[in-house]
Amino acid sequence: MEVPILKQGEYLIASVQVALSDQDLLALQQRLSALTGTQEVRGVVIDVTVLDVLDSYAVRILRMISEVLALRGARTIIAGIQPEVALAMVRLGLGLEGVETALDLEDAMEKIARRGKSRSPEGRSTWPPLSRNT
Repeated sequence: MEVPILKQGEYLIASVQVALSDQDLLALQQRLSALTGTQEVRGVVIDVTVLDVLDSYAVRILRMISEVLALRGARTIIAGIQPEVALAMVRLGLGLEGVETALDLEDAMEKIARRGKSRSPEGRSTWPPLSRNT
């Protein structure tokens, strides 16, 4: 099933509505990469609130989406990982190192708003870039 993607200012919001197949995840990666390249996009929020499972493949694709979009100049925030899902991910050693997360969509939008306020007069962010080592 295709994930709906909404443009909100300089950000895209991809709201996952149902569990995604491997093909759906790859299609989401390709669409977000393409949209980031054709529109002025500073970041992407991927809302996974409805998901009750994130398997190793899904986690790997989410990390890959974040890395690809970072190379294209956009920030990625994964929002809404449920407590049970987070616990299962930790138990299985599935991490999202280097990927920014938010409690929910509202929290992600607040992070975006704070980042927007931290921009320098030249338009560059004063927020330090995320590093893979953090």
